[in-house]
Amino acid sequence: MALLVVCALLCLCCWASFYFILCYANGSRSYEWNCRLVTLVHGILAVCITAYIGYVDGPWPFTYPGTPNTPLQISAMMLSLSYFIFDMAWCVYFRTEGAVMLAHHTMSILGILLTLWLGESGIEACAVLFGSEVTNPLLQARWFLKQTGRYGTLLGDVVDVVFVLLFVLMRIFVGGTMLYCELSSPRPRFFIKCGGVAMYALSWVFMVDIVRFARRKSKSWHKQQQDYQDSVAVNGHDWKKD
Repeated sequence: MALLVVCALLCLCCWASFYFILCYANGSRSYEWNCRLVTLVHGILAVCITAYIGYVDGPWPFTYPGTPNTPLQISAMMLSLSYFIFDMAWCVYFRTEGAVMLAHHTMSILGILLTLWLGESGIEACAVLFGSEVTNPLLQARWFLKQTGRYGTLLGDVVDVVFVLLFVLMRIFVGGTMLYCELSSPRPRFFIKCGGVAMYALSWVFMVDIVRFARRKSKSWHKQQQDYQDSVAVNGHDWKKD
């Protein structure tokens, strides 16, 4: 356990150092810009590592929940644990996030700590990390598009659609299947199962916000289409008059 603490502190120092290097290199950009670059890098790394764990290294999380942690699973959890601690501290200091996101970070930190302390259920933790982080690059891309004035383009629409579809697929459907396998298996500990229920419930809280966003986006697209049709009709009428 002492070795895990040392590794977590080293990883935390690496994330913080990476952030400060970005702030120095991108002095013209805001602190949030550089923090979101760190978030983007973590999301890509976490997805790649946990995808390898789930699909190649094993075991399959839907079939073998509650199994002992492997060294690769521990490494993936240490990487994300240190990042969540860094990002949690950053969000609290700059007061950029609301209660839901802070609750997500808190539950992620506690869940990873519990999994490391028990020495088991690492495959479920990695599966949750994969499902949680797979939409993260799209979320960051959306923010960067807004900051650079490109969000109103076709690329922004594509990012929004893919993000919503991927979130529903991974967080709700795949996440619900994972939770069912977790609860129905006798191997995982009771506290691990409680953590799975809490994370899935939080996914539905995010889902409510996404549904509201999708409705607003749909109305915006409909209004743009209606304005375009009206413009075409007016121009066509003027052309006939000429």
